[in-house]
Order: sequence, then C-alpha cells, then structure tokens
Amino acid sequence: MSPGLQKDANAVVVIVGSGGRESALAWKLSQSPNVRRILLVPGNGYTGSFCSQKISNGFLDLDNLSLENPSHFSRFSDRCKTEKVSLVVIGPEAPLAAGLADHLGRESIPCFGPRSQAAKLEWDKSFAKAFFDKYGIPTARWKSFTKSEEAVEYINSASFDALVVKASGLAAGKGVIVCSDPEEASRTAHDVLDDRSFGEAGSSIVVEEKLDGPEVSVLCFTDGETVVAMPAAQDAKRVGEGDTGPNTGGMGAYVPVHTSILSQPDYDCIVRHVKATVRGLKEEGCPYVGILYAGVILTKDGPKFLEYNCRFGDPETEVLLPLLESDLYEVLLACTNGSLSRTSVKFSADKAAVCVVLASGGYPNASKTGKHVDFGREVRDFIFGENALVFPAGVVNNYNELKTNGGRVLMVVGMADSLPEAAVIAQNAASSIKFDGKQYRKDIGYQSIVRSLTSQTGLTYKDCDVDIDEGDRLVSEYIVPEAKQTDRPGLLYGVGGFGGLFDLTQLNYKSPVIVSGTDGVGTKLLIAEDCGKHETVGVDLVAMSVNDILTHNAEPILFLDYFATGKLSAETAGLVLKGIAAGCKKSNCSLIGGETAEMPGMYPPGRYDLAGFAVGIAEKDQILPRIDSIVPGDIVLGVASSGIHSNGFSLVRRVVENSGLDYNSPAPFNHDTSLGDALLVPTKLYVKSVLPALRTGKVKAASHITGGGLTENIPRILPKNTDAVLEASSWPVQPAFSWLWSAGGVSPLEMARTFNLGIGMTLVVGPESVDDVLSLIRECGEEVFVIGKVTEGTHKVRISGLESALLSSYMTWAVRTVDDKAVLQKQIQKKVQVGVMISGSGTNMEALVAYTRDPRNESVAEVVVVISNKASAAGLEKARKLGIATEVVDHRKYGEDRQAYDTEINRILVGHGVEMVCLAGYMRICSTVFVDLWRGRCINTHPALLPSFKGKNAVGDALKEGVCVSGCSVHFVEEKVDVGGIILQAPIYVCPTTDTHDTLSDRIKKVEHQIFPQAMEAVCRGDAKWAASEGAWKVQWNNFDKYHKFLKNLSTE
Repeated sequence: MSPGLQKDANAVVVIVGSGGRESALAWKLSQSPNVRRILLVPGNGYTGSFCSQKISNGFLDLDNLSLENPSHFSRFSDRCKTEKVSLVVIGPEAPLAAGLADHLGRESIPCFGPRSQAAKLEWDKSFAKAFFDKYGIPTARWKSFTKSEEAVEYINSASFDALVVKASGLAAGKGVIVCSDPEEASRTAHDVLDDRSFGEAGSSIVVEEKLDGPEVSVLCFTDGETVVAMPAAQDAKRVGEGDTGPNTGGMGAYVPVHTSILSQPDYDCIVRHVKATVRGLKEEGCPYVGILYAGVILTKDGPKFLEYNCRFGDPETEVLLPLLESDLYEVLLACTNGSLSRTSVKFSADKAAVCVVLASGGYPNASKTGKHVDFGREVRDFIFGENALVFPAGVVNNYNELKTNGGRVLMVVGMADSLPEAAVIAQNAASSIKFDGKQYRKDIGYQSIVRSLTSQTGLTYKDCDVDIDEGDRLVSEYIVPEAKQTDRPGLLYGVGGFGGLFDLTQLNYKSPVIVSGTDGVGTKLLIAEDCGKHETVGVDLVAMSVNDILTHNAEPILFLDYFATGKLSAETAGLVLKGIAAGCKKSNCSLIGGETAEMPGMYPPGRYDLAGFAVGIAEKDQILPRIDSIVPGDIVLGVASSGIHSNGFSLVRRVVENSGLDYNSPAPFNHDTSLGDALLVPTKLYVKSVLPALRTGKVKAASHITGGGLTENIPRILPKNTDAVLEASSWPVQPAFSWLWSAGGVSPLEMARTFNLGIGMTLVVGPESVDDVLSLIRECGEEVFVIGKVTEGTHKVRISGLESALLSSYMTWAVRTVDDKAVLQKQIQKKVQVGVMISGSGTNMEALVAYTRDPRNESVAEVVVVISNKASAAGLEKARKLGIATEVVDHRKYGEDRQAYDTEINRILVGHGVEMVCLAGYMRICSTVFVDLWRGRCINTHPALLPSFKGKNAVGDALKEGVCVSGCSVHFVEEKVDVGGIILQAPIYVCPTTDTHDTLSDRIKKVEHQIFPQAMEAVCRGDAKWAASEGAWKVQWNNFDKYHKFLKNLSTE
C-alpha cells in the first residue's frame, strides 16, 4: 500500500469541482477523523470563505487551471505531490473524459474516479448502448447516427416510438430530448446534428425508443471487483413542476423511493446488471474504480437502463451522503486500493432526505448572475438549522458577500424520519432563502409521498376484526328474513331503515306513528375510559339514537339508557348520566328511565358499556323516506358532522396504536388539544337544526351517516335503480379523517365505507327546494352543503375526488407553508391537463369531468379549463360549480379573422398548461393556427357515424335520408370539418316512423357521454395516436382491445 493510502488523522483530500455535489462531498469527508484538510479545486464562493479551517478552496495560485485540458494535468499533479495529497476525488464528468484519472494513476496519486476508457460509458452514448447490447443489459431499442436525414428516416419508419434523441457526448445533463411525436423528434435531430445545438457533443446522436415508467437512480461504489449499491434515489430532471419544461442538470432528488415505485426484486435486478457491467469492463481491459451510477426506467416489462454516469450524481449525492453512516474517506480509499469487500458501507434505513435545488432565473436556457444571496441566518459548514443542510454551487464571494453565479445556485436538503417531514423541512428552508430570480420546484418527492400516504397495503377495517362484507351477509341472509317472520299488523317499516315504525292512533296526533331506535357508542368508550373523560359519551349515546329516528321525520319524545359495568363507580356512572341528560335537553326529549347493571367477570375493572333507546312521534303522511318520490336529478345535501362521531373506532384505535402516540399526546392535526380530546368530540345532535326543514315536506329522504360510512348508509334511502354521486371537494373533510387516512395508510374507499368524512347527515331534495332547505338549516346555525345528486344507477354511492379532498385536508395541518400546500394539492398524481371548448349547455363537458373524477376509472386526465365563444353558454356556470376555471373569447369581436381569434384561444390554452383539447359542442370551425398547434392532441365528438352526415345538421340529415342506423363518432380534429381520424364510434338504431330530431339527439347524447370520455382517455394515455404513416395521417392504436371490449359492452338502446 502506498503511503498516500494510509489511514491517519493527517490525510489531505482534493475534490475536483465546484458544485453542490462537491460541497456535499466536502461536508461528509470533513466528518472523518482521518482527514485533516480538504481542498476544493476550484471550489465556489462559499467553500472558499464560509467553512471551517478544515475546508477551503485550493491551488488558487495556479492561474487559469482547467482540469478538462490535459495540458494542465502536470501542474495539478505536481501541486498534489507538494501538498502531500492522500486522495483526489473527481466530481464532474468532463475531467474523467479528458483522462485526469489516467494521469494521476501514472503519477501514483490515489484517485477516486474511473480511467477515461471506462468513463466512456458516460461520455459516448453510442458506446454505452452497444455495451448494453453486448452484455445483455436491458435497454431501449436504438440506433446511432451522424447524418440527420438518416436519423429522420429511422424516426419515421421505426416500428416503435423512436422519440428520444440523445447527444452522444457530454452535454451537462441536458443532452437528452424526449419528444412527443415524430415531427418534433425529426426537428430535434436536425438541431443537434446540423445546427450543433449541443456543440461537438452532438456530432453524433442516439435515437432510441421512448419508454414509459418512473425513473430511478442507483449509485454504486466499486473497486473494479466488488460492487456496493447505495439506496435508490429519484431525481427531478425537468425544470418545471409536474416534470414539465426542458431538461436540466437536476432540480432535486429524494431518498427513499417508495416500494410501489421500485420493488425490491427490481432493485436487485438493477444491481445485478451493474455488477455484470463491472465484470464486462474488466474483461475488456479497463477495470472500473469509482462511482457507477445507473439511470433506470421502470417499465411494465421490468427495469431498463437508460444510461450510465461515471461519477457521483448531482443532486443525488446531496441526499445520499446525509444517510451514509460509514466513514466516506475509508470507503473511497477502499475503492482505490481494492479492499471494498472488507469495508463496511452502511446507510440509515429509517431516515429520509429531500434535496431542493434553487436555480437562477432563466435556468436552464439562460442564467442571471450577480444577485445577492440572503440565507436569513448565519450558515457555517453547510448547516442550515436543525435537520437542514445547504450545499452551495453556483455562487461567488464578492467582498465577503455571497452572490449568484448562474445555473444551479444552492442545494437545500431536509432530513427526517419520514419523507413528508423531510420534504416540508427542505421546502421551508428553500422558501426562506432569498435572491432575485430564484426558482425551484415545490413537488420534489411527491411521487413517493402520495404513495406513502395512500398505500394500498395500509389498514382496513377487516384487519381490525370488523368485516363489513360479512356483516352485510349477516343482514341479508339471516337478520332480514328472520325479522320478516315477526311482522304483525301496524308495523310500517322494519329492518333496513333507521328505526322501527308502529301506528298508534290513540295519541293526540292527526295520524301518529311511533318511531323507535336503539344504538350504542361502541369502542369509543375504551378511549373515554383510558382518558378518564366520561361526560361526552353520554351525549354520543343520545345522539346515535335520536339522529336515527330523526331521519323518519320523527321528533324524539323520550329516551332510556342501559349502563353495564364489571364494577360500578357512582362517580363514573354519574358523569355518564350527566352527559345523557345534556343530550336529552338538546333534543327536547325526556330521560324517563334506564337500567344500571353491575356484572363482575363480564367486564374488566374500569370498563363499562352503554346502550340507548329513543322513541319519537311522526305524522303518518309525513314519514320519511319517500323513496318512490326520489328521481334522477334530485340533489343530495350534506349536513356537517362534528368529527368522527361514534363509528369506526376499532380502526381509529388501531391507527393510534400503530402511530406510537398516546391519548395525552398533542393531536397531530390540532396541536391546541390532546389526541384523546380531539377523538372524543361528541356526536352532533341534529334535532333542532334539521327537524324544521324536514317538517316543510320539501325533503324526500334523510340518512344518518353511522356505521358503514357514506357508501353503506345513503343507499338505504335510495330507489334500487338509482345512485348517489357525490363530489368530495364540495365539503371540507375534517383534519381528523385525513390524519387517520395518512397515519393508517387507509385507502379512500375504506375511509368512505367506515367514516362520515365530515358529513353527519344527508338529505335528498328536489332541485326546486334546494335553496329553501339550505336557508332553513343555516338559519338554525348549521353548516350544510350541496354535495351531490341522484342519478340512474345500481343502488350505489359514487364519490369523485375523494383522494384529492383527503390530501387537501391533510395539507391544512401537515404542511405549514402556502407554497407547499398549493403544490402538493396539484401533485396528487400527474395528470394530462385537458381544456374543453363549448358553445352551449356543456353536457359533454360534464361527462368528461365526471369520468376523470370517478376514482374507479383511474383516469390520467384532468379538466383544467373550459372555454366558450359565448358568455351566455350554460356550460360555463356548470364548470364553475365544478371548480374549473372558465374563459370566454367572444368570436364576434374578431369579425372574419378566424386566425386572430384562434391565436387568442391558443394563448389561453397554453396559459392554463393544457396538453390536450376536447371540442364538446363547440360550434366554430378551427383555423390552421389552431389545428397546427393541437394536431394529434385535439378531438371532437360528432352526432353521426362519420364519414356519413358531416356538418352541423347531422341528426336532421340522417332522419331526412331515412337511415336505419346512425350514431356518434369521436375523431381527431383537422382544419376541414369532420375529416380527422376516427377514434371511437357507436351505432344508434333509428326508427324512421317514430324518431324525431329531439328523441334521436337525446339517445345519441347518452352514448356520446360514454364514448367521448373513453376516447379522451385513449389519447391521454397514448393508446390512440394521430400520426403520419407512409405519407398519410392515420390513427395508430397501442391497446385497442380494452376499448373494443368497452364498445362491445356499450348499451346503445
């Protein structure tokens, strides 16, 4: 072993580079007891002035030193010898390609970094792709070119999407262009090869297959024999949030990557291929020493290698090194001397790190420099407060004042026990640092954050020994038929409603009916017992029964209780009875009796159980629900709950147990109260606030949201042939529910069939009665919302936007800054942004929105704006009620200048981030200006089976011709009317003797509302494309079987 490889406290380490990666390396190496001094060459303005004496910029007297120029290597190595340098660590790729590691090896100076021939894996993309093929490393199909015309021919003739164009040489991480269509790919090939947009790095290019899937980075240490992989990281390559805009050197990264993105088998597969790469390089006579960094895309066919980088990734290094528990200096030495197999390399398995890059304004196309950097605090040795680090990159020191030097300026890192916490720390730090033109992404890590909050491997009620499905079977197969056997004259409503109804004509009512109900408080009692807080459960007991009988329009008149315990405490029982009395007073009913049972051995000491029985009176002709009167189009109102009420507490208690909290801990969603007090908020009593509205006769049915949540209770009041369609964004989901969702990993469906989610009671009213009922309830001091409507269906509840509503609620307490809230709300899932253009009622627009918001569809589309040429279009108000932005461009202001009009339309669409356009009853002919911009990304629905009956009078023309079959078509838009490629069609049978224009139009619309969303989804997913092929434009399908199956099952009656 050479003297420079000895481990002692006097080691001098030189780090080549000046970026955030090199700052992170300096920070980590400074923690080694073996390192005395760290010199960065050239370093940056921060490392030269704001670090401890251990870290500084070095070799400053070597004028104009460039380690990308081999003629400068000797001056550098001579100085390394003079300074007795123990190790040189090469950060960027250019010195490696130039052969700096080769030179240092010849001078016997230990160097961490591969020789030039091994680094060719990065600096020559054509070489790398050929190497992949030779050694069986899975990668995209590809071909290299030096002539643009040959590349263009390949792009347009390949049997796959040859849409990725790569400069073969080094392009600072920006030389990969992922194109949307062959036309863009062809232009890019010309730009790179002919116009040299990447300089000499683009003297040759690789054109390869565009693959779909998330990308990950796996960095590995190697000494040429042994390979030790680091945890996988995921970086953000594009400049804009949601992975939009041009490629950059990286705008952020995070660790760990959620297992739903990268499974352990896929990670192991990647590492195996890296090891095969190291073996292959050794066989070819160029052993590899340093970092081998695999950029991998995770496709449906398994991991595929996109590229290799031959150095520490930037910004991956900034999140990996904070998690490294081993001595970095010892690990790097082991790689240089071949002893990695005998060296411990350990990363923290229970920590997370998120890096947010702060870049100069205009980056990556241009960069502003000379802007003052204000940390807002003293930052020494990279420490930015508790659990945060800052790694400077593009900064200079101007008279002891730090200023921007263009490009990526700072890398801010947050560290915590969980990824959401680390993201919040990093974002808060990023927002607090100031400099003019600062830009940064606020969505770093969102892919894994959302999965960690909504993991499908999370808890279900069944895991807690409460099986809803088995309970439903018990009701349907045993309870209902057995109860039916007990029917007797006078029984009006038995099992299945919220109370039993009996006709009592002897009372002083016009036609009185007794309504009875019984309920308990469930395992919420265990929390009350553990907290020693007993008054509120008495209120719960009353509320659960009187709210049930209230749904039948009954006013409660009396209440009875049952209190059972293993050992009676008068004080405890007295507090419970006090709460019962308070609940009775609020409900205007009398506490007339009950039972107190002391049963040793039945209950453990300190435990008790409760049951309650309520009796009320209703007028016979006013009894609810009036199920026969409920029709599609009726409105569902939701009255706010006070919290969790008294159902689902087996699941609540399991979440608390798994969270490691106790009931005396501050509530995570409300630090002003304890978790126990927050969970024990009593069930809301609705008698005084809702009964006046019920007595008006304007309410058709009411449902108390108890056990079974929204999805199990509302169907109890619906006709069998209807559904209730709810929009979760129409009411505020209370923080307690989003905490249960996130802390327990409970799926949105499980939440909806277990809890009330902020709605304690629902009412069904006709559209004409909505305002009156809302006003009555609000006058009584209650919060009430329009939350949905009744539609034709199969006796179910469908809730759209629930995951978004849960995440929005989560952000109100989990994320502290406004910027964080806005970005996480947008980034629940990356969606294709859709603009809809209308001229009238907007029914097709409603169908598109409904489809995208129904979680069962797992749509990749999101309608973000609705545009009309008419301010009076009824669809605009519908869009506003759905929370969608609207725009009006009055075509009359443009006269005959269609191109000027469409230019304004284009501006608005682009401004809203629209990626696809749907024309939904849009009565304008599109000009060349519009079609050229949106070709292949704009579709229209037409009420006929094209190519028959084109134009605006298609239905009338079909009737005039006496055809027996018409229908509807969804097609791509071209400048000529109704000539673009057909995506989907559905036939409608016409009866020439009975069909009118209105009847046929109505039937066509019903089918349009089904196939239009499917066509939109097909285009958004890339399943259907409008592309040039053999000199003609054609619709190209990737997955038609799914849509064919849909069309076969489509009802067109």
